[in-house]
Amino acid sequence: MAITFDDTRAAALDLPGVEEVPHHEIVSFRVGGRIIATAPDATCLRVMLDAERVLELCAREPDLYRPVPWGRRVAAVAVDLSRAELVDVRELLEEAWRRRVTPPRPTPPAPGR
Repeated sequence: MAITFDDTRAAALDLPGVEEVPHHEIVSFRVGGRIIATAPDATCLRVMLDAERVLELCAREPDLYRPVPWGRRVAAVAVDLSRAELVDVRELLEEAWRRRVTPPRPTPPAPGR
């Protein structure tokens, strides 16, 4: 069953600290000012995941997911909301949320420093 943009919005806004903020002329969902997802229209959600995860999803279900490039890198996965299940969208949004709220691990000092 297709999900609506309102379903998607509710799933994003259920995550702690997430706000809906305009991003140029599209909707974005952010936590701490950092984008976790954008919605260029009511049928597509672009979720900010790491490139490896994006490529894994696209290989597994190419009719549902496609990579979103940003320059030379893969920046997000585009989800076709007409084919998506809400439980899967929720999981992807939570994954993107975790990436933004978890502080990066410090780089260990080089040997001898």
